[in-house]
Amino acid sequence: MNRLPAGLYQPGDSVVHRLDAAAKLLCLLLLLAAVVNTAAPAGYGVWVLLLALLIRLARIPPRTALASAAGLGWFFLLILLMNLCFYAPEQAWVSVWIFRPSSAGLLQGLRVAARVFLLLVMSNVLMVSTPPLALTGAFERLLSPLRFIGVPTELAAMILSVAIQFIPTLLEETDGIRKAQTARGARFDSPNLWEKGKAVLPLLAPVFVAAFQRADELSLAMEARGYRADIRRGRKKYPPFRACDWLALSLCAAAAVIFIIIR
Repeated sequence: MNRLPAGLYQPGDSVVHRLDAAAKLLCLLLLLAAVVNTAAPAGYGVWVLLLALLIRLARIPPRTALASAAGLGWFFLLILLMNLCFYAPEQAWVSVWIFRPSSAGLLQGLRVAARVFLLLVMSNVLMVSTPPLALTGAFERLLSPLRFIGVPTELAAMILSVAIQFIPTLLEETDGIRKAQTARGARFDSPNLWEKGKAVLPLLAPVFVAAFQRADELSLAMEARGYRADIRRGRKKYPPFRACDWLALSLCAAAAVIFIIIR
């Protein structure tokens, strides 16, 4: 059986599943702010422990939680090399044409790669533990103050939610196309970068066609169900945050403040 694509909602009864979707989204934003402001190497060790605790509380298999970052090894390597060769050139070990590797660049590359990894895994935990409709409601709830300046918050929330939910669908579509191309002789696992690049190029057109086809099917389905973006709807009432939601927000806010102060 194929594994589920990254970001696909999986029902559960964990502490993280039971939190309000808007509270989880706010917690994610606080944690992202804390991760971005973490600079000390020891801080990333603490984040790994906190992330393991979060995955444990959500009762999500580690393989599922890490799925969003598992296939991005080349991307992380590119981040590391770009920072290694171009960051802090005045402290370079050696200068070769435009490349000036330095220890400061190596540390910065490791920091950026660790930040991107943590952001991807945390976002994936949110997606896996939150139903799509609840996530749409959370976006609309948090964006609701913008309606006073004329921003169509309902439409913006729907667009954000659909875009996020399309990611696992397109990844699954891409995986199917890749397997079909592999059966026809494409070599995605070749150690030769030129051959791997030639194998990836034929994926682009089918993936774009599949994305537009999915979008067209979605628009037809919404139209068939009578969806109208120009109709003014009644304001939805959201339940207030519970004690567990406020506790989660308080813990995430405390973590953000501590990591921002300590850096």
